[in-house]
Amino acid sequence: MTPFTPTSDLCDAHPEAQVFAPVFQDFGGQAQFSGPALTLRVYENNTLVRATLETPGKGRVLVVDGGGSLNCALVGDQLAGLGVQYGWAGIIVHGCVRDTAQLATMPIGIRALAAHPRRSGKADVGERDVVLTFAGVTVRPGDRVHTDEDGICVLPQS
Repeated sequence: MTPFTPTSDLCDAHPEAQVFAPVFQDFGGQAQFSGPALTLRVYENNTLVRATLETPGKGRVLVVDGGGSLNCALVGDQLAGLGVQYGWAGIIVHGCVRDTAQLATMPIGIRALAAHPRRSGKADVGERDVVLTFAGVTVRPGDRVHTDEDGICVLPQS
């Protein structure tokens, strides 16, 4: 296993690194995680999030642009459990999560804007493998996402 490189060191070594605005809270049991990005765009419906987390993660980071909605949660303990089961390194949600007490005990990184107790809708809508722009960063499928206690940075796919 490769040793984890702190985001501060990555940013020093790579001035081109993009850094998300500091708007995300840490909800998972792993504060440090990294991997290639798989991107989703959904809005207040998490069917595509579930379907994606039910596939082999291969150490990737699922980056979900939920439009910044604060109306419902896109990820809870059941979906995070799928992420653990299928080998995802982490999940970043531009939106909300729920079941936060359980998420904190799970061996997966989870960052989101906030917690919300309401579940999302179940419509089968959304886009996968798209370029996302939120919180001051543009993420392309395959970009390297690095997350630790200091923040989240993104480096282009090498």
